[in-house]
Amino acid sequence: MRTVLIAALSFAFAFPAVAATPAKPVRLGLCAACHGDTGMARVPGVPNLAGQKLDYLRKALKDYRDGSRNVAVMRAAIGPLSDADLDALAQWYSAQLPQPPAKSQP
Repeated sequence: MRTVLIAALSFAFAFPAVAATPAKPVRLGLCAACHGDTGMARVPGVPNLAGQKLDYLRKALKDYRDGSRNVAVMRAAIGPLSDADLDALAQWYSAQLPQPPAKSQP
């Protein structure tokens, strides 16, 4: 029994992100068009969201939706989303790992 407990604890500490990774949000599609599924932007000039602080993302999304941050494309994209939808998006993107930019081929 002791061996099983030690093995389980070792696994939990070795792979903490597996347990903490949130489910992919239902409303990810429109965000992913610019910010990417994993938060690495697909469009030049669009910020990467991967690994951003959860509280920052929550507040920023609510500010865009409510008009405190006046960016028309963001307001249009998330205007109809509920607090629960915004929270799911913030959790998803904050849990993603930032990736280094791909090296261009000569």
